[in-house]
Amino acid sequence: MKKILIIVTNHSTLGDTEEQNGTYLPELTHAVHEFNEQNIDYDIASITGGNAPLYGIDTPDDSINTSVYENSEFKSKIEDTKKVLDLDFSAYDAIYYPGGYGLLTDIASHEELGKKSAQFFESSKPLGSVCHGPAALLPITLSNGSSILEGREVTGFTREEEIEMGTLEKIPYLLEESLTRKAKLYKKMQPWSEHVIVDSNLITGQNPQSAAKVAKEIINQL
Repeated sequence: MKKILIIVTNHSTLGDTEEQNGTYLPELTHAVHEFNEQNIDYDIASITGGNAPLYGIDTPDDSINTSVYENSEFKSKIEDTKKVLDLDFSAYDAIYYPGGYGLLTDIASHEELGKKSAQFFESSKPLGSVCHGPAALLPITLSNGSSILEGREVTGFTREEEIEMGTLEKIPYLLEESLTRKAKLYKKMQPWSEHVIVDSNLITGQNPQSAAKVAKEIINQL
């Protein structure tokens, strides 16, 4: 059975504010739903392990988010995440980074995780991320010394979407700018449009609406 490693944040607030944050749950649950539909197993890991902070739990119009969140297997995995640096990445067939503002503060600057992700990516296995999840690409340096983003086309949460969320002055940095400075090309669509870019085994999605499509593109490469 194929198995995917999902890596989530331990940071529980929006930047340095006291606003509750972490991983945006629908970007996790909609991907897990796609994996479950194809009988693909998954583990959830974080830097420190343990219970991972979430937001976006109360979504009455999102039946997929609710059903996955209430699933006992999912609950056990998200409430007791594995320590990511203790894992053998070669045991997994893909990596997925869901978004949420939390990872801008921890995963996006974690060099050791970046090293393990680089080795995984260079084994030609798919590495997917969505919304703020592409911030996890920022510390990834390949064996030739170049950024994983160099020469590649990517997307991620946009400045316009930050403005509409009212978070532009609260986030530690603007992801769109950080990706633009490192990638060959950063592409975006209208706010809240499904938008996914596949550049070889690097898969990125713009926003929460793109999470399921990112998962499907990961599955296509398994």
